[in-house]
Formats: sequence, structure tokens, C-alpha cells
Amino acid sequence: MDLVLGTLVLRPYVFGFVACFLVAGALDLGWRRTLVFAGWVWPLVWAAEFTSTRVGVPFGFYHYTGATRGRELYVVDAPLIDSLSFTFLAYAAFSLARGVLGNRAGAWPLAATGGVLMMLLDVVIDPIAVRGDRWFLGRIFYYVEEGAYFGVPLVNFAGWALVGTLAIGGYVVLTRDARGTRPEPGMALYYAVLAFNLVVTAWIREWVLLGLGLLLHAVTAAVLYAVRRRPAVGPGMESQKA
Repeated sequence: MDLVLGTLVLRPYVFGFVACFLVAGALDLGWRRTLVFAGWVWPLVWAAEFTSTRVGVPFGFYHYTGATRGRELYVVDAPLIDSLSFTFLAYAAFSLARGVLGNRAGAWPLAATGGVLMMLLDVVIDPIAVRGDRWFLGRIFYYVEEGAYFGVPLVNFAGWALVGTLAIGGYVVLTRDARGTRPEPGMALYYAVLAFNLVVTAWIREWVLLGLGLLLHAVTAAVLYAVRRRPAVGPGMESQKA
């Protein structure tokens, strides 16, 4: 119980986002499918972290410092919050992909779009996470070799896109293509997570990273808006144009 309370005290922002995920998911997918989503994503990501800390696949080779062991919950050598965070990140990316593509995309193109959107969040998240000693996260992990992007290896982003695609695609397969009915709360969650991390980036005065993050997501939002506004081509429409 002390470790549970310690985890809540140390990482209240994570559990705030988890609560938002549960509420948004219940409104969108229903409680049962929301729990299926979390129950599929959490062990998948934990396994990916387990292999990454041992052989460097798929997120690159890194280690947890254990600095907060005894103060928060760990699962083997990783803090619970790390793999738990992926549940709301994957759901938020899934919601944004659905909000943009609607029912036009097949299951795996939708999953791949969500995987890329989740990776784009990590372009901001991971560089400030490796600087956790400069804010309230703390220095909880480090890469064995400093990466090219603000200390993060580029392979990490490929890993996020892959795991995000598998997380969303696996859920769609398990639930027989249950896409939900209200992606808007999850879309709001996506941008709330982004805003939180951009604020932290500004707080630690990483101005170049902040500028790149804002630019990247502004361009992404413009592209998503253009795709969303693109008129659907239904049967017979092309012949009418001719």
C-alpha cells in the first residue's frame, strides 16, 4: 500500500491522464472494450520495454536507474508508470486517427496512422524524459549511447511507431474492428498530453526542442485537417465528374 500511495504522490499527472483515458474510453468504446484496450496495450508495451532494456529492441538500448525503487511501484526493473502511460498515449493516437480518417481506412492503415501519431508525441516526450533530473520526473532512465536527437536514438521513434501500430491493430483485431463512436474526447486527450509536455519543455528552457515540437505538430495538424476535409469519393461520383 505504501508503494501504491508513493506512486500516486510521485506521478499524479500520469494518473490524471489515465483517468481521462478511462472516462473518454468509456464514452467512446464502452467500459468493457476500454479495459480490453488497456489489458492488451499494457503487457505489449511492458514486453517491449523488457527487451529494450536487455537487447535494445524496439526502443533502443536503455536502462532504468532504480532511483525511485522503494518509493513507487516497479514491474521487474521498470517503473509501472512507464508502460501504463502507453495505454492513454495509444488510445489518444487511435482516437485522433479515427477522427481524421473516419471509416475510410482499413484496420491496419488506421493502426499505422495511429502508430505514427503516437510516435510524433514521443518526439517531444522522450527528449524531456531523458532530462528528467531538470523537472519533477527525476532521472529514472538513460540510454546506453546518447542518441542523435536531443540524446534520444532515432531507432526509439521507429520503435514507438511499430509498438503503437501493434497496440492499435491488435485491439482492432481482438474486438473485431470495434472503432467506437465518440473519438473527440480522445482527440482532446492527445493534445492535452502534447500541451503538458510542451509546457515542461518551456519550463526547462529547451527552446530549440520547443520550437521543433511546435513546428512539427503545427504541420501535422495542418496535414490532418486537410485529410479530414478531403471529400470522400463514393460510387458513381467519378463518373458524374466526367
